Amino acid sequence: MTLTQMRHAKLWFAGQTANWPLAAYELDELREGLQDVATFHPTHKDATLPIPALIEKIMTDPVQRVEKAIGARDGNGFTQAFDALTEACNACHRASNFGFNVVTRPSANPYSNQAFQP
Repeated sequence: MTLTQMRHAKLWFAGQTANWPLAAYELDELREGLQDVATFHPTHKDATLPIPALIEKIMTDPVQRVEKAIGARDGNGFTQAFDALTEACNACHRASNFGFNVVTRPSANPYSNQAFQP
């Protein structure tokens, strides 16, 4: 999930600088990471549902909302959709008894070796 966390952060910084091609790329990578989790970790002993079902149920709509905001190049819509995506991550963590792993909106850019501006 460390790569998922990285993609989440990079998605935020790309969206905040209106670098829509980079945001679309990071969202696609985030989606691939979720697919990998579903494929390689399909169950967890404490999860209420199989992990693929949790991802489908909890993450599908928020990911689509971010995708729509990126496609519309809508900065305000992106921020709202990103926050909803972040809450969905936390809901999925709670549903799999990983509620102690709380994801937040990034507050500082750890990637000083990447330009996020378009």
